Amino acid sequence: MEVIRRALLHGGRTAVARPSPSSPPTTYRDLLNFSSFLATNLLVSSNAADIPPPPENFSPLEGQAYVDAFRTLLRNVPFQGAGLERKRVGIMAPPSAAFVGALWGTWLTGGVAVPMALSHPPAELEYVMRDAGISAVLASDEFHPTLQNLVQKASIPLLPIPSVHAPNPLKTALDRKAAFLDVFKTPDGVSLLAANPQGPLVKFLEGRVNERVTEGVKDEPAMIIYTSGTTGKPKGVVHTHGSLEAQTRMLVDAWEWASSDAILHTLPLHHVHGLVNALLCPLYSGASIHFLPKFKANEVWERFRREASGDHPLTLFMGVPTMYVRLLEAFRTMPPDEQASATASVKRLRLMVSGSAACPTSLMEEWERVSGHRLLERYGMTEFGMALSNSLHGERQPGLVGVPLPGVDVKVVPDADASDASEGELLVRSGGLFTQYWNRPDATLEAFDADGFFRTGDKVRKEDGAFRILGRLSVDIIKSGGYKLSALEIETELLKHSAVAECAVLGLPDATYGETVAAVIVVRSGPEGASVTSKDVREWAKDHLAHYKIPRRIEMVETMPRNAMGKVNKKELLRTFFADITAQSSAPAA
Repeated sequence: MEVIRRALLHGGRTAVARPSPSSPPTTYRDLLNFSSFLATNLLVSSNAADIPPPPENFSPLEGQAYVDAFRTLLRNVPFQGAGLERKRVGIMAPPSAAFVGALWGTWLTGGVAVPMALSHPPAELEYVMRDAGISAVLASDEFHPTLQNLVQKASIPLLPIPSVHAPNPLKTALDRKAAFLDVFKTPDGVSLLAANPQGPLVKFLEGRVNERVTEGVKDEPAMIIYTSGTTGKPKGVVHTHGSLEAQTRMLVDAWEWASSDAILHTLPLHHVHGLVNALLCPLYSGASIHFLPKFKANEVWERFRREASGDHPLTLFMGVPTMYVRLLEAFRTMPPDEQASATASVKRLRLMVSGSAACPTSLMEEWERVSGHRLLERYGMTEFGMALSNSLHGERQPGLVGVPLPGVDVKVVPDADASDASEGELLVRSGGLFTQYWNRPDATLEAFDADGFFRTGDKVRKEDGAFRILGRLSVDIIKSGGYKLSALEIETELLKHSAVAECAVLGLPDATYGETVAAVIVVRSGPEGASVTSKDVREWAKDHLAHYKIPRRIEMVETMPRNAMGKVNKKELLRTFFADITAQSSAPAA
């Protein structure tokens, strides 16, 4: 392993073989040592133009200098007269090397990173800042206007994240470092180099310091990730460096990440999908990251065409189902020659993954026709990263999310009145489990059973050894007239209608049946959806669904409200589209 670490330190673009399972494991201490962690080039693309310029390369020393600048920045800020140890630092930056630098600068200073959602309104950002007790916020310039009032109210510093494309960008490790690092300022606007001429950054530049992370870092808190809040108020999920390492290593092994890989990263970085699956995995394995800070379907296709070949071609892409829907919509508008080129380029990738929400069978099949890829579905949560995955090389059944990953234990707890033991709530135990919900000891205690298994709140069914997700017990299991219906299974059937582009099924309160089925539907653009009505959909459903599964009420909408990860908040849909019924059910009896 030391040979591999040294090769990473000095190899630049040198290919490094992935260690075999029998090799001594990489330690997270090495992972945090940025000179090895970012030793291979981190590919960064500017978001200033519609078509980014050719990627710039980071050498090992450049990467370490960039991170050390963040570390020095944080060390020059007084945190209530103390250091940063275990204090929470908010990070608000698009997918980029700037985010990576801010994250590792926080970790190497002993802080706990709190990634903040770029799309959240000020009220939700303020909630996270207050709930986590954030001591400072590192943010890219474009977010300073949004954050300025919030940090003033909280009396905490707002610190800049200079772009790698700022004036005097980093070009070589030896002759441009000082000019680049001069971009970093103290809160008073003074250059860090001028403010602290004998500080650790200057010592590093002179080659006198090569600090390493302490041995005890593995059990220290590393990050607080907030849940999406689709079933309640967002909770802060505390992960240690050790739990993040466990999540990363199991995916690196299961999906066979290697230093020759390159991923197009266009996922939000306040969620495990973007943070662990698409960021930590490539960094851990020495792979390259091609950042696209904001998802745009046409630009993703352009990047596929442009970067699927060459010296370091793209090999992986990960997205939520909504992204694949948008990519298909863009594909349909292309002329035939562009479609052929797009298909040829995407076929060169070795793996495409879908997650964070259920992938409809119709979407998976259409994507396979266009791209040649059967999407790999997996299952995970903020609380433990990934737990289940389809096989990298074996058959992938639509609707099934696979089997437990190495090192993951699962069990199914049936309902008290259930006759089928293969169906029930999924419980998970692994090295990737979180330690606590931040400042919520009661919720933490309730989340685990006596054997240390986490209660996911998701109902599953085991089919031929693999698992099918039936939905959240709180919102996706509809209890109607003695039946327990899976909203996700009804959605899967409705999506087979040629005019239905998107749908969300939910239960409405009903005095007679307990709940009745309702649906919110987005129809396809073009001739298929031009004249379809809710009555048409109900009539069609009679040939595809049992009578008690047919939605009694259907709302047709132009767009489906979703959060940054493509998830639908069904409780919000109830309030928005069915307020009349929910109001009646909550009204006091006369």
